[in-house]
Amino acid sequence: MKAVLQRVSGAGVKVDGTEVARIGHGFLVLLGVARGDSQKELAFLVDKIVQLRVFEDGDGKMNRSLLDCGGEMLVVSQFTLLADCKKGRRPSFFDAMPPAEAAPLVEEFAAAAANRGIIVQQGVFGATMEVALVNHGPVTIVLDTDTLL
Repeated sequence: MKAVLQRVSGAGVKVDGTEVARIGHGFLVLLGVARGDSQKELAFLVDKIVQLRVFEDGDGKMNRSLLDCGGEMLVVSQFTLLADCKKGRRPSFFDAMPPAEAAPLVEEFAAAAANRGIIVQQGVFGATMEVALVNHGPVTIVLDTDTLL
């Protein structure tokens, strides 16, 4: 699994011009599910994200987690994070898990974060989405379970 985290003061998703999700202070999580990903990668990534200390404390230092600051999470599935651009000019998405298998894992990811006490909103799996955000910092972090586990 790969995740791009953006610390936001707000983010939202529209599908066909209609807003389907919106959060305030927290993380926009762009989530890519790879072939072979399982509950192991999912659990690790959720735990890492909700406890990652990149939110400012009273002294302005990045020392608080999403759990500590009561932040929200917007999860947007993004298979393009698994793009392989080594050959030619057209990316290969072979490493991305097929949609029928990936969709349940994205749902489980969101549910696992919600079970940790996080308010979670989601984009629409497989839809063409317009994602808007205000990156606070800016803070953007890339997590890849291939290199973290």
